Amino acid sequence: MKQNNIILIIAGVIALIFIGLYFNSRSQMAEMEEVLTEEKELLITEYQDLYTDFDSLRSNNTELEQKLQEERDRVAQLQDELRTVKASNARRIKELQTELTAMRGAMRSYIYQIDSLNQTNEKLKKENVGMRQKIADAQKAEAELKEQNNALSGKVQLAARLETSGVSGIGLNTKEKATSKAGKAAKLKVSFTILKNITSETGLRTVYLRIERPDGQLLMHSKNDTFQFEDQQLNFSAKRDIEYGGQDTNTYIVYNVDAGELMAGEYSIELFTDGELIGNGKFSLN
Repeated sequence: MKQNNIILIIAGVIALIFIGLYFNSRSQMAEMEEVLTEEKELLITEYQDLYTDFDSLRSNNTELEQKLQEERDRVAQLQDELRTVKASNARRIKELQTELTAMRGAMRSYIYQIDSLNQTNEKLKKENVGMRQKIADAQKAEAELKEQNNALSGKVQLAARLETSGVSGIGLNTKEKATSKAGKAAKLKVSFTILKNITSETGLRTVYLRIERPDGQLLMHSKNDTFQFEDQQLNFSAKRDIEYGGQDTNTYIVYNVDAGELMAGEYSIELFTDGELIGNGKFSLN
């Protein structure tokens, strides 16, 4: 009996010890779970901060921007997993902490790449500005040179233009004798001198003659007798091919008068060649 009581006492003590150990273990587990829950919440916040940091990184480089987007998606995915994982799953939470550390390292690498690209882009922008300025300066210089060449070309053309002097007209009768009477003139002879010009090309020149009557009517034989002057076609009274050698050249052009074509009064003369007006004058018939 006494022995049984001792056994019961020992068993009770052992039971009390186990009960104490059980409640102590429960308390420790609760404390550990509370710590793990706090660590989980802190890790969720850190993932949110990491996502915000990745979201603030932008790049004009298509390939780099694609990688940044992949990192954002990965952070969001792990963050969602972290919210659903149990706080007691210490192993997975530890893995997510390691993943967070690795992704922070990756973010620093991306920051370096973006900064490097930005510096390169800024350098290229400055180079492009300088290049555009050089192109603009070159275009300006080219335009100025072209303008100078055009001005010079215009001066050369002006200097090479032929001029005449001594432009005069006279009537000729049927015997090739000079006459000042309109009724007796069978021809009109216009004499002139093409002046010396060392800048003008030598060779054959076609000189066109226009004679206007006192009433302003142009003397001509056909409306098809035309030549180019500036941007228009002008009729001419007569023409002649003249060999010009660069020196003073005395010459003349004859217009054959149609019957009843002439009248008394002052006639106007104009001479053209190479598309330029090279001389003019007047003469009178009685």
